[in-house]
Amino acid sequence: FRSSHDRSKAFSISAGIFRFVCANGLVVSDSVFESYKIKHLGDRDNDVAAAVAKITAIKEKLIEKIKTLSSIQLSNVEKESFAKLSIPLRFEKHLEVDYNDLLIPHREEDSKDDLYTVLNVIQENLLRGNISGINKDTKRRFTSKEITSISKDTEVNKGIWDIAEK
Repeated sequence: FRSSHDRSKAFSISAGIFRFVCANGLVVSDSVFESYKIKHLGDRDNDVAAAVAKITAIKEKLIEKIKTLSSIQLSNVEKESFAKLSIPLRFEKHLEVDYNDLLIPHREEDSKDDLYTVLNVIQENLLRGNISGINKDTKRRFTSKEITSISKDTEVNKGIWDIAEK
């Protein structure tokens, strides 16, 4: 969930997955499961409770989605395509990175070729940073930093999920 301390933005809650293997949070795309936004006006406690109840109710559907994604085996070409499509979620056009760096697993458990595992490997690499590249405009090398912005983290996560769905 997200909320602002000064009430300038609505309270927002979305479905998410937490993998204990790598302690990363994966946010599910709005196109797959609903998210709820509640404005900071008046007594909204019941609205928040209702939104949390609705998000919680999709647990079984979410588990089935993970099973489906886990059952889809990707070829090397499909994994490369997924990684290439993910690059713009994090890096602007003038920043060039090697898509293969997004496919490097950091744990033995992530050395599988199913869509769900590949999705999580790419997600972790995009979010955690340490991806090297070159700025095509200045010709300078760079290494990405970890994403610390909640809104950017959510945007990247939802984008990855959308790519997996396609």
